[in-house]
Amino acid sequence: MIRTVRTKSGGDGWTLFHGSYILICMNQRRAFTIVELLVVIAIIALLVSILLPAIGKARDQAKLTQSMANLRNMGAGSDSYAAEWNDRQFTLLEDNIAQYADNADQAFPAYRNAHNGINHQGVILGWGYVRAGFPPAPTGEYLYFEWPVDGGHPETRGMVQPIVFSGGGYFSGEYFGSFRLINCRQWNVYMAPKFYDEIYFAPKDNVVRREVEKQGCFDDPGEFCAHDTAMTSVLAKPIWSSYVLSPAAMFNPNVMANPEKGGWTNPWTMPGGFRSPSKGQCRYPSLKTHIIEHHWLQARRSSCNPNFTPGTFDDGACEPWYFNHSWESNPATLFYDGHIETVGVRKAERADARVTTQAGYGLWSRDCGNWGADGYHIGASYDYANTSFHVLTTDGILGRDILAD
Repeated sequence: MIRTVRTKSGGDGWTLFHGSYILICMNQRRAFTIVELLVVIAIIALLVSILLPAIGKARDQAKLTQSMANLRNMGAGSDSYAAEWNDRQFTLLEDNIAQYADNADQAFPAYRNAHNGINHQGVILGWGYVRAGFPPAPTGEYLYFEWPVDGGHPETRGMVQPIVFSGGGYFSGEYFGSFRLINCRQWNVYMAPKFYDEIYFAPKDNVVRREVEKQGCFDDPGEFCAHDTAMTSVLAKPIWSSYVLSPAAMFNPNVMANPEKGGWTNPWTMPGGFRSPSKGQCRYPSLKTHIIEHHWLQARRSSCNPNFTPGTFDDGACEPWYFNHSWESNPATLFYDGHIETVGVRKAERADARVTTQAGYGLWSRDCGNWGADGYHIGASYDYANTSFHVLTTDGILGRDILAD
């Protein structure tokens, strides 16, 4: 007969007498082995590798959604502008400015002489507080900031034109014009009346936003933030918005006419060439772009385009890639019918090629002034992207930038 006796032992265990054997069972916690730890770490690493791209995509989608919301608000602002200006598009120029001369250098002084010394309107930046180091006004004074087109700085004459088709002065470079001034006072009064409001800067436009944040302009209480890089010299400039209008649609449609109608015509030599068309003139509102993200915001290799020297940002060290500089670019875009979508450069190129095959000319003009086939800085592209849609749309507001699916 085997006698089994169970007795209490010290601690949390118990002792079992089983014949001549003594079994001791303790409630002890066993530590993980190295192999088990490595397995756990590998599982966690696998989960992180799966989740991080998804989190990144979700973050990018959230930023894209915000950018589309910005565009939607700009569309509402455009409607308000048109309602007040007889359905006209945004412009900073007198309709008949070309009657004074056939070029900007002579037209604006002639305009001033014809109006008893009063300059043509410039670019209104808005009221703002003077910062330290900006002479001659005392720090803290609330001033009205404006760029006169003929106030001693002839270079600024390019700022009020929708886009400049020929060189001459820093501000009249090919990439400049009022199509980039969507946040100036003449426009933003219908939306968010502050030059550096968040609405004018796409969430993914890191280079531009970093510049605004560096100057502290998002938090500045004024309508315009008189930061140092904007006010120290005539070559200094404000921080451009992430969004741009279609300059082709801001001219008389005959300026960007297709070859069958005579092709491009210099607006300075055309009566009413600078008269902005009405929104109602848009022939293909679901296919004509209105406002677009100006930069290639999907660029993952580098944010700065080395083909531009100097650049606009980071003290001249950086000029972002433009929206037409890569096949991978998919800028958020507002169309004239009010709908918003991302328009891939590949889609625009395919549409252009299709129309070229059928009609003998493409969807964007290849004979604009000094630009020619290079269009809107195509030569500075990252890859072999070859389009100037939105900027140089053939037939202007009467034309198309894409085709229906």
